Amino acid sequence: MTTTTKYIFVTGGVTSSLGKGIIAASLAKLLQAQGYRTTIQKLDPYINVDPGTMNPYEHGECYVTDDGAETDLDLGHYERFLNVTTSQSNNVTTGRIYQSVIEKERRGEFLGKTVQVIPHITDEIKERVQILGKSGNFDIVITEIGGTVGDIESLPYIEAVRQLKWDLGEHNAIVIHLTLVPYLSAAGELKTKPTQHSVKTLMESGVMADILVCRTEHELPMDLRRKLALFCNVREEAVIQSIDASTIYDVPNLMLEQGLDKVVLKKLDLQSDAPDLTQWNQFLKRHKNPKDEVTIGLIGKYVELQDSYKSILESFIHAGAENEVKVKVVPIHSEHLTVENASQSLAHLDGVLVAPGFGERGVDGKIEAVKFVRENNIPFLGICLGMQMAVIEYARNVLGLQNANSTEMNEHTSDPVIDLMESQKNVTDKGGTMRLGAWACHIEDGSIAKEVYQSNAIMERHRHRYEFNNAYKQQIEDAGMKATGLNPETGLVEIVEIPTHRWFVGVQYHPEYKSTVANPHPLFVAFVKAALDHKNEENRVSMAQK
Repeated sequence: MTTTTKYIFVTGGVTSSLGKGIIAASLAKLLQAQGYRTTIQKLDPYINVDPGTMNPYEHGECYVTDDGAETDLDLGHYERFLNVTTSQSNNVTTGRIYQSVIEKERRGEFLGKTVQVIPHITDEIKERVQILGKSGNFDIVITEIGGTVGDIESLPYIEAVRQLKWDLGEHNAIVIHLTLVPYLSAAGELKTKPTQHSVKTLMESGVMADILVCRTEHELPMDLRRKLALFCNVREEAVIQSIDASTIYDVPNLMLEQGLDKVVLKKLDLQSDAPDLTQWNQFLKRHKNPKDEVTIGLIGKYVELQDSYKSILESFIHAGAENEVKVKVVPIHSEHLTVENASQSLAHLDGVLVAPGFGERGVDGKIEAVKFVRENNIPFLGICLGMQMAVIEYARNVLGLQNANSTEMNEHTSDPVIDLMESQKNVTDKGGTMRLGAWACHIEDGSIAKEVYQSNAIMERHRHRYEFNNAYKQQIEDAGMKATGLNPETGLVEIVEIPTHRWFVGVQYHPEYKSTVANPHPLFVAFVKAALDHKNEENRVSMAQK
């Protein structure tokens, strides 16, 4: 523990697919494993106030924190690596910065002065950067600055970093610059020019990099590291290689081998010890040495972009390691799923997850998927909209309510088994107005959920406007689908199950947001186990028939 909070800024030049978020999370893991209370925040240069109104194709999934902040998906990496919850303070956008400054100007807080980028916007950025540090909860705050050095939209952040390095003083703030060292196969050599120009651009803004992390497909030879050190004004030991990894979870160990944590702690004048990565490496060993494999279908409408379902995919990695199996996720576009091809698309799967989403596109395919797995006893997990599709399918095909629907899809449906929440009916602004963040849920004894959670009381994160319509609750339960989890204050249905099915669970919340390496989410762990059991039973039946 330190007496003064230390700050690490992570900037980027032109980078490849393994970017600043993973490097920041990996470094944070190494520092945490040496006893330092560490957190990470993301500064995003776009003018949206938050990612909540963005299409997933634009920016990947929108990650939600316990306190209801709609944030960048990198915060998911931070939580998965550190097993420490983040908050609104961990993600700041240009939109939020300007919104705050303009609101202050409207209130007259600037006493009639001309409001300018410097000092007013930069002061706001500096204030946001230091909120976590001044809380007294952290020894080290790592701030990842989104975008690329040299972009016009990133300039106020780089200027704020320049000022903060000066304000905080020597050994209290350092800059790590992530750059690309490309390999030209025609010439058979690595090229340092992109890194040199990136560092030069950073210096033109008055900021000197203390450490270079070089993204590369090939090993960086010592002569090339010496060249980079010479031209970029850093020490040789501060030129860190970040080579391609088979999984993002390898990166902390790769950074440990490179000595990134030692260089950082030395520059911050802090003691460096051997990090305790025992639990982390146990997870990696199970992840890399599975004893079996299961195939899970992911039914969604944004499957072309993996980042749209990033937390779900990572949750399957955690749950797979816990079960010592490899989870092969097969993305299936719900728009392409029909009555005619459902069997061909789904029959071979060991389990099916119907993903969250918004709007009516692809809904029919999701309903068809639920029908198939319900009738064929295939393990099923529905998340948010996926749970709602399960209720609609059951109402239509078991209760016989042919017009059952959600008012999100058909505002005038005669049987709105899913309806707009009462608290949402007068909402006109879309941003930040859904039911967000952690809400309580009471679980019934004797349910799958109780067996999964081993508790009657849980807290899970939400992001939705529509809910199970309790006017249909008795009717649906009488037909065999049970509401086994309720919000104790509102009576809102949080969990539905079909007890006669092998494993059929729909949840209104987003369990994927809380799955971490240290604590795989129990719902995903149980779902993967059910898929494995289903696979083994199918194999036994097949062998018996032969």
